[in-house]
Amino acid sequence: MDDLALARALHVLAVVIWIGGASMATTVFLPALRRGVFGKDMLATFEAVEHRFIWQARTMVLIVGLSGFYMLWKFDLWDRFHSASFWWMHAMVCVWALFAFVLFIGEPFILKPRFHRWVHANPDLTFLWVQRAHWVLVGLAWIAVFGAVAGSHGWSIF
Repeated sequence: MDDLALARALHVLAVVIWIGGASMATTVFLPALRRGVFGKDMLATFEAVEHRFIWQARTMVLIVGLSGFYMLWKFDLWDRFHSASFWWMHAMVCVWALFAFVLFIGEPFILKPRFHRWVHANPDLTFLWVQRAHWVLVGLAWIAVFGAVAGSHGWSIF
């Protein structure tokens, strides 16, 4: 297996784990949490699940970034960023940058210090906000994944 095949395989695997996990959290876990399926202590349940997944997500985001930029460099695909027909390249980079910001800066340094206070003040509103934020992030990720797969196989909306 050559280096580019390995980079592509790692890239796709990491995207599947990262976006698949975020999708499961958004469409299955958070709705069940908000309905009280796991009991009354939403904060403890959320933190137990989030603590286990956040490091997987962070690791996968790093792998996606490294493998993606490696393929850009090796295939010399930088000129694609000058064409609207490769909008999905922009989408992939933007979604990656957004998630990287949230996972490495937003969550630990901005949200985490305030989260307990928000949950104790109004848990229903806090977890509604968490779920809506997840829907925005996952929705953007789904668009990027769909566009990347379709676009890399020749389909274009432009």
